[in-house]
Amino acid sequence: METFELGDFRLTSGATLPAARLAYQTFGELNAAKDNVIVFPTFLGAPPEVLNGWIGENRPLDPSRYFIVLPGHFGLAPSSAPSNTPAPFAGPAFPEVSVADDVIAQRTLLAERFDVHEVRLVLGWSIGAIQVYEWALRFGDAVRRIAPIAGAPTPPPWTKLWLRTVVEEPITADPHWNGGAYQDAAAVSGGLARVAHGSALTAPPRGFYYGHAEVWRTLGFDSVDGFVQGFWEGFWLPQDPNDVVVQARKARTSWPGADGETLREVLGRITAKATVAALTGDALFPPEECRQYAGWIPGAQFREIDSVYGHLATFGLSEQDVKAIDDVIRLALEG
Repeated sequence: METFELGDFRLTSGATLPAARLAYQTFGELNAAKDNVIVFPTFLGAPPEVLNGWIGENRPLDPSRYFIVLPGHFGLAPSSAPSNTPAPFAGPAFPEVSVADDVIAQRTLLAERFDVHEVRLVLGWSIGAIQVYEWALRFGDAVRRIAPIAGAPTPPPWTKLWLRTVVEEPITADPHWNGGAYQDAAAVSGGLARVAHGSALTAPPRGFYYGHAEVWRTLGFDSVDGFVQGFWEGFWLPQDPNDVVVQARKARTSWPGADGETLREVLGRITAKATVAALTGDALFPPEECRQYAGWIPGAQFREIDSVYGHLATFGLSEQDVKAIDDVIRLALEG
């Protein structure tokens, strides 16, 4: 993991984030023309290395062909976050950040660290897909292709509610939260555990738990409780509560357009070649909504991926899901 120092970074809110930094990883080599760049932002609570399994020779994200950049985002350590920013901006005093701030920082990284001004493809899922749309709309002159997968330009109403009631409120309602001024993140572990339990209930499709299927067993667990503890608590309990709240609020309030624009008008301004994909059973970003987004982007193509894992398919939990998502990425790169 490397870190790019942004200095005193002016946020879109008007505030300044002092000594801002953006964590990132790279794979492959930048070619002489500097036109083989792929940007692959990550999602809520997941540092860039979580995406490493999608990169490999003879796969679409082939480091022997492309220079692949996996950037972090604000609120997610080791990028600037409440948990690693010194006073007076530590913890609950961390300034308001936006998805636009993330993308501006990522573009600055490419330009200043690598002298890159054109991106062959920006792809990502979930909150990573929100960043993909922001890239296409904010820096359309620099982006040739996009592949938002299991995501949206702004969270649909159900997903905004999910971010607030499943992710944010269990933390802020914890008796040890103290307005974010807790002394030890472990003190708020009860709130994080409730985030894990709510995620287990709402992120997979209902069929994931059906008695005749018990899809959770394919992940090596012998009980639903074991799955909830091993998978979901394992993901959420190590997180810093303030960091999670900042990321959830940032995603929930994201909007890539101008005031007064409709989403159809916003997406109609995208000039990059777009491949939009969705997952069956994904309650966070349902296929019917993603299909509509594709219909509003000039020349976009849409693919629906059939998976018993729903939104969890982006974790690459089955060979079938990995192949299907690889096929979408290959389509996005090669047309």
